[in-house]
Amino acid sequence: MVTGSDNSILLEVIKQQNETISALNNTIEKMNIDSRILREQIDYLTKKLFGKKSEKTSAISGQITLDVAPFGQFDEAEVEANLEEIEQVISKKKTRAGYLREKALSNLPEEDRVYSLSKEEQICLTDGDELKYAGKKYLRTEVEYQPATMKLVHLYQENWECRTCRKEGRAYLTQAKTDAPLLQHSMASPSSVAWTMYQKYVNHMPLYRQEKDWKNLGMEISRSTLSNWILKTSEEWLSLMISKLHEKLLQQSHLHADESPIQVMKEEGRSNTTKSYMWVYTTGSRSSKPIRIFEYRTGRAGKNASDFLDGYSGYLTTDGFKGYGQVKNIKRCLCWSHVRRYFVDALPKDVKSPGTTLAQQGIAYCNKLFNIEEKLKDLPTEERRVERLKQEIPVLEAFWAWVDINLEGVLQKSKVGQALQYAKNHREGLMTFLDDGDCDISNNLAENSIRPFTVGRKNWLFAGSPAGAGASAAVYTIVETAKANGLNPYKYLEYLLRHIPSIPPKQQKDFLDKLLPWNPQVQAACKSK
Repeated sequence: MVTGSDNSILLEVIKQQNETISALNNTIEKMNIDSRILREQIDYLTKKLFGKKSEKTSAISGQITLDVAPFGQFDEAEVEANLEEIEQVISKKKTRAGYLREKALSNLPEEDRVYSLSKEEQICLTDGDELKYAGKKYLRTEVEYQPATMKLVHLYQENWECRTCRKEGRAYLTQAKTDAPLLQHSMASPSSVAWTMYQKYVNHMPLYRQEKDWKNLGMEISRSTLSNWILKTSEEWLSLMISKLHEKLLQQSHLHADESPIQVMKEEGRSNTTKSYMWVYTTGSRSSKPIRIFEYRTGRAGKNASDFLDGYSGYLTTDGFKGYGQVKNIKRCLCWSHVRRYFVDALPKDVKSPGTTLAQQGIAYCNKLFNIEEKLKDLPTEERRVERLKQEIPVLEAFWAWVDINLEGVLQKSKVGQALQYAKNHREGLMTFLDDGDCDISNNLAENSIRPFTVGRKNWLFAGSPAGAGASAAVYTIVETAKANGLNPYKYLEYLLRHIPSIPPKQQKDFLDKLLPWNPQVQAACKSK
């Protein structure tokens, strides 16, 4: 017979079992969530390692129908229209191929080379009569490469004397004006140092490979000598121009900033594996005086940006890095390309699978904004600001509503959860670009400016010393600023290294203004053809 005591024991056992089952179910659910997140991370890393590096998402419908629903709907007619537009452009390119080829070759010197008969061959093999010239036939055009050459230039200074002054004991010698040497007691010339810099920082050729090239050209020179050329000329001469560019940069109203890690050897009190950073600061995309300044710093603290931008007041476009919050007197614009990148990273492994994922929807919203920006890019500043408010506010309102609704139903640690949270956390900064028509919607300008540095870093891996990192920052500043102003980087480097050493110290300020890349005389001498 079952007693009341037995029932209570049985109920207690059942209760404990239910609690155990509930705990196990919770554990299983947590493990399933962890498994999903880990699988997502594996897919993400696999895509990073082996997938396409571009963020283009051709498999994703790129437009949103705002008047049908705030999310999840796409305007197929607009997609079709875009496809037709692309086809027309491609068709035009094909018909213009000859013109484009001719334009690409128009800056090269030309030479006619004629296959002719020798004197002995100008006799008819049939009857022995002398052959008469009957014209020539065009065969083809070839591009001929002439290897670089090197020569020694012995410099002399002429002396001229007045014989009368000499007889009468007055000063009688007049000497020809000379250029100051680039480096004292060195064979370095503006052209040789500029070429060394160009090869390393534009063509990403490490100095050990340049050393071999110099040997092939007939001169044995060590990579340490080439390195010293770069270090000393950067410190003595390029630094003067960079200070002038910094001064001009702070006078602008719109700037961009970004940073990228660099490994620097022999930093005092730090191991060689410690991360240092290369920072880049640029003028806005609509500036008539484009500037790109690189600065090497040992860390990523916001104080680095704050110190560099001391005295600046205006808009600063960056990514979401908190360190830029330490910069005073700025209006911070955040980058919509970073928002889009978060959603691209959240795409499932098979982006061609049917159905519209949240990641695809997020990308589509961003694409809509960028498409509008493309249409407005040539408008005057104030008109662009007004049109942004008219055309982009509806997209933005729909996007923020979509973020709020979907954020509650996703795993916070998932890639799409992180994308939604990133957008929500930075909403204020992401809306700042609407305040001024000259603000850019993205920080692509700074990212594109620092990209040559990241490409070069793959070849030379690290800087050998803090001085080397500083010199690299100096040369990248000149090279990227030259490119931004439509100059040939080699020509501009050579131009600066030829003129700056001869500037009298008291006249540096006025002379340096004349050497700025947008100066008409500099443009005429160094323009890319």
